[in-house]
Amino acid sequence: MRSKIFTFIAAVFFLTACGTSGEDSGAGTGSGAAATSQSTGSTSTATTSTAIPGPTPGSQEHLVVNVGDRVFFDFDKSDLKADGRSTAEALAAWMNNYPAVTLTIEGHADERGTREYNLALGERRANAVYDYMLALGVQSNRLRTISYGKERPAVLGSNEQAWAQNRRGVFVVN
Repeated sequence: MRSKIFTFIAAVFFLTACGTSGEDSGAGTGSGAAATSQSTGSTSTATTSTAIPGPTPGSQEHLVVNVGDRVFFDFDKSDLKADGRSTAEALAAWMNNYPAVTLTIEGHADERGTREYNLALGERRANAVYDYMLALGVQSNRLRTISYGKERPAVLGSNEQAWAQNRRGVFVVN
């Protein structure tokens, strides 16, 4: 028992001895805005970047964080629901802030139905979003549509929860 305690204490001392000292580690406190040093009578100033971490404005990540990248549809439907319309309205406003951004609107369906039927349904869903975006003033040359039908499920499973997540339109920044 004593040898286990002694081994534990020795390990703790060993690990603390291996740590870096505060003098040489470069870790300090302060704002990090500027550092000055004196050498041979001259002063040099080095500044560090104070950029706020986060997604690049106008990027896919920025879209996901600020607007969302998808709308959902009811079973065998291609009309936008109220929450889908509000997401599309936020997307149109976001696109007005980033006029160089172009989007692809992907239409998806759940696994039920034939491949051909679901490709057509996905196309109707993508076109419903496209048409609503045009009505909101987004230029047609900034949007394109594609249907994946049931070929790219977001959630695997054969139940209502999975199907509901797979009946969607997805916005992809080009």
